[in-house]
Amino acid sequence: MSDFNLNDHVYRLLQNEPFFAALSRRIDKKVGPIPTAGVRVNEEGHFEMLYNPDFFDGLTDDQKSGVLVHEFYHLVFEHVTGRLPDELQACMAGDKPSKKEQQLFKLWNIAADLSINYHIGADNLPENCCIPGGKMFEDMPGDKTAEWYYDQLKKKMKEQEEKNQENGEGEGEGGEGQPGDFDPDQAGQFDSHDDWNQGEATPEEQAAMDIAKERLKEAMKDAANEASQRGWGTVGASCRKEIMDRITSKVDWRKVLRYFVKTSQRANKKSTPKRLNRRYPGIHPGRKVKRTAEIAISIDQSGSVSDVMLAAFYSELNKLADIASFTVVPFDTEVAEDHVFVWKKGQNHPRQRVRYGGTCFEAPTDWVNGRAFDGHIVLTDLEAPKPKASKCQRMWMTDKYHAEHPYFKTAERVIAIDTE
Repeated sequence: MSDFNLNDHVYRLLQNEPFFAALSRRIDKKVGPIPTAGVRVNEEGHFEMLYNPDFFDGLTDDQKSGVLVHEFYHLVFEHVTGRLPDELQACMAGDKPSKKEQQLFKLWNIAADLSINYHIGADNLPENCCIPGGKMFEDMPGDKTAEWYYDQLKKKMKEQEEKNQENGEGEGEGGEGQPGDFDPDQAGQFDSHDDWNQGEATPEEQAAMDIAKERLKEAMKDAANEASQRGWGTVGASCRKEIMDRITSKVDWRKVLRYFVKTSQRANKKSTPKRLNRRYPGIHPGRKVKRTAEIAISIDQSGSVSDVMLAAFYSELNKLADIASFTVVPFDTEVAEDHVFVWKKGQNHPRQRVRYGGTCFEAPTDWVNGRAFDGHIVLTDLEAPKPKASKCQRMWMTDKYHAEHPYFKTAERVIAIDTE
C-alpha cells in the first residue's frame, strides 16, 4: 500500500478553495477499507472521509483537489444525511433489495454525482467520471439537483430496456453497446456511497445523523463567512445561493434543543464480540455504547418571563425526557433550592412558577458550576447583566423579541422559542 497521507496535502490542494478549505478542517480524513474515497457519518455524529492511499497516489494534484471537493459537495447537498427518494425508502423496508431495486439505488448514486461533477469539471476529476454532457449523458444539462437527474435517469433506463426488447435482448443484456446506449454499470462513478443514510435507522444511528446535520449547518456557516472574506474559489453563483439558503433557513428550536442535549452526552464504549459490527461483520467486534448526560435546565422565574414562554418550554421538555434526564433549577435573583428537582427520563411534569422576583444569572451559574454537569440550558428573557463563564457548554433560550434585543451580548448560542 502507498504511504500517501492525504492530511499532509489538504492545505496545498485546497489553497484556492477557501470555502472547501474551511469545511475540510471540520471533517476527519482517514485511511479506510475502501477502493477509492467516500464520506459518511460516524457513530458520534461526526463526518468522516475515508480514502485509499493507492487511489489518491495515482491522481494529479488537480484531480486530488477535485475528489476532495466532490466529497465535500456530497455533504453540502445533504446526499449523506438527507432522505432518499420515497421509492428508495420503500425498497429499504424489505430484507434484501431486488435486482430492480438495486438498479434504482445505482441510478440515485449516479444522479448525486451528476449534480456535483458539473460544478467541478471533467478535467479536475478521475477519468471517465459521470458528468452532464459527457459519455452516456450527452443529453443531460448541467446545474440540476440529484432528484432531477434521478427522474431523468429512470426515463433513460426505461427507454434502454424497451430498445433492448425490440432488438431481441433480455432485460439487462446490453450486448456490445452502441453510442447513446445507457449502462449504469459503465457510468464512471468513482467514489463510495455505501455508508450514506439509507434505510430505517436505529435510534442511535438517527441520533448521530441528527447531530451531524446540526454540526454541518454550523460548519457551513463558518465556511461561508470565511469565503465571503477570502473569496469562494470555484463555487459558482447557483451553488453559493443554495449554500446560503441552507444555512439561513429557519431554525427549529426544538431540534436545536435536542442537538444540545445529545452533544452533551458522554459515550462509554466497550468492544464486545457478542454484538455484530454492522460495517465489518466477522472482522471487527461490535461496540456497545451507553450514553448518559447530566443536563441542568435553569428556568427564569422572574415576573417578566411570560407564562406562554414557560408553557412552550415545559411542553418540549416533556418530549425531551424520552432521551435524557434533567435537573430543573428554578431561579430569580437566587436559586429556589427547595424546588430543584430531577426530571427523570420518561416522566411528564406540568408547568409551574415558584418565584416572581427579579433576575440574576450569577445564581444559577454558580449553582451549576459547583456540580458535575455536562450542559446548562437557561430559559429566560435575558433581562439581566451577563454572568460569569460556565464550566460546561451553555445555551440560552428566549422568545423572538428578546433574542433580537438582548440585554447583553454573548458568543454562546441564543435560540428564539416560537411561542405562537
